[in-house]
Amino acid sequence: MEVLKLRLVNFVLMAIILAASMVGKAAAADPPAPSPTSDASVMVPALFASVTALLFGLFFC
Repeated sequence: MEVLKLRLVNFVLMAIILAASMVGKAAAADPPAPSPTSDASVMVPALFASVTALLFGLFFC
């Protein structure tokens, strides 16, 4: 009877550990998506730098 209780406790602990590890993996696999306006302020300086580099290459190289 004592061995049966020990096996049952062992099975329950393994099931809890398995469930906890699966929940952690599922949460890490789905990161939140960035908002659509996250890089809106970067667009203007990047565009200015690109046009400046093109003009520099056109006139001085």
